[in-house]
Amino acid sequence: MSLRTSLLTLITRTATDLPPDVRAAMTRATGRELPASQAGRALAIIGSNIELAARDEGPLCQDTGMPTFFVHAPVGYNQIVLRREIQAAVAEATRQGKLRPNSVDSLTGENSGNNLGPGTPVIHCEQWERNEVEVKLLLKGGGCENKNIQYSLPCELEHLGRAGRNLEGVRKCILHAVWQAQGQGCAPGAVGVAVGGDRTSGYEAAKEQLLRTLDDVNPDPRLAELEDYVLERANTLGIGTMGFGGMVSLIGCKVTALNRLPASFFVSVAYDCWAYRRRGVVLDATSGAILQWLYGDPMDASLPAAAAAGATEGVRLRAPISEEEVRRLKVGDMVLLSGTIYTGRDAVHAHLMHHDAPVDLRGAVLYHCGPVATRDAEGGWRIGAAGPTTSIREEPYQADLLRRFGMRGVMGKGGMGKRTLAALEECGAVYLNAVGGAAQYYSRAVKKVRGVHFLEFGTPEAMWELEVEDFPAVVTMDSHGNSLHAQVERESGQALKSLAADETLAVK
Repeated sequence: MSLRTSLLTLITRTATDLPPDVRAAMTRATGRELPASQAGRALAIIGSNIELAARDEGPLCQDTGMPTFFVHAPVGYNQIVLRREIQAAVAEATRQGKLRPNSVDSLTGENSGNNLGPGTPVIHCEQWERNEVEVKLLLKGGGCENKNIQYSLPCELEHLGRAGRNLEGVRKCILHAVWQAQGQGCAPGAVGVAVGGDRTSGYEAAKEQLLRTLDDVNPDPRLAELEDYVLERANTLGIGTMGFGGMVSLIGCKVTALNRLPASFFVSVAYDCWAYRRRGVVLDATSGAILQWLYGDPMDASLPAAAAAGATEGVRLRAPISEEEVRRLKVGDMVLLSGTIYTGRDAVHAHLMHHDAPVDLRGAVLYHCGPVATRDAEGGWRIGAAGPTTSIREEPYQADLLRRFGMRGVMGKGGMGKRTLAALEECGAVYLNAVGGAAQYYSRAVKKVRGVHFLEFGTPEAMWELEVEDFPAVVTMDSHGNSLHAQVERESGQALKSLAADETLAVK
């Protein structure tokens, strides 16, 4: 096995197969929720998605993130060659549809199409006094990356008050970081935390903490106590899976501490979603062959048959949808959507603010989704992954587009703001929350690609016409001014406030 082949295998496994510790954590989370609850139904879909992705080697989530490699190599190992082989493997994985093209020129907005470009992929190389090469890969999507946060102590935190330059202040920052993510980070999530350092080293160290397994124990007893405390208390906030409310909001908390400047006290938090994709291999330094899998050998996994769980009942709708049908829906309703829907992310929303739509959007559902799309043998398009993206990015546009184009549904994840909620009530439309990360599950509901527009924006940002059947989602913002997201944020904020006076963790 060549070095490139080994790296391609690592990328494929990381994108498609959750490691055992994350699988176990998600199984425990499922056991804590009532099957008929919104969180329980979402977790059932997630469980089905995990098995489908591993069985068929399809991306767990359509947002395969920024490929970030952590390498340890022997003294004298040619890192130039290694970087070249990593880049080639990333490009090939993208061509095969294991990675979505995610590398965008920040000045022009042009997608490179192969996940290569300045700063992409991210490669951290260090030497060590061993003869093998260790490569760990973290795939962290944009939705959870956007929920990373850095605090400069002392500071004032919403619901928690003053956070000082001590362990108590650090505790408050981490709890606040979990709370502010809500459903936009695809809860239940995990956090890597770095206390100290500078602004750059803190974020890097926080992300490196995500390479730890969820079941390990911090060698520093003070940090081990902090990790346990945060994990326990975060799960009393009631955020729950996808921000639907529930018993499990966090599946892991990993903390390290760096020395800092006297003038600076940073707490850096890297938030990761339930689709916690990290794998690793040990390679032969000469041949590049895989000697050992880290985090468990995926080849040994026994995969049960995947079942389309959690979405057999609901209000059946066929697009285009009438206002009368929409007005009958209320927050909490499960919807099974069929017909033709249209995808639209940032580029499409910005374009439609000043241009006509290429299709008739009256009565339509606009899906916040950047799918993984590849050509099939006949030259047509195949959707390999089709989960939702975070909707709040479209808040500056959505109300105007609802009024202008007459859409009856907006679908994504994490909810939207007050302007969109007001427009939904005014126009007679609803917001449908799909399960974030469930890209394989939802790709099975896509029966045909009817067309595509704006391919010049890149495949994730193009507008896709998708024929779907029984596509499940939950009404979380209705046409009567109700928002589940606002309710959960308000109630979890009150729960967070109650923790401010908790003296269980003594300052050491």
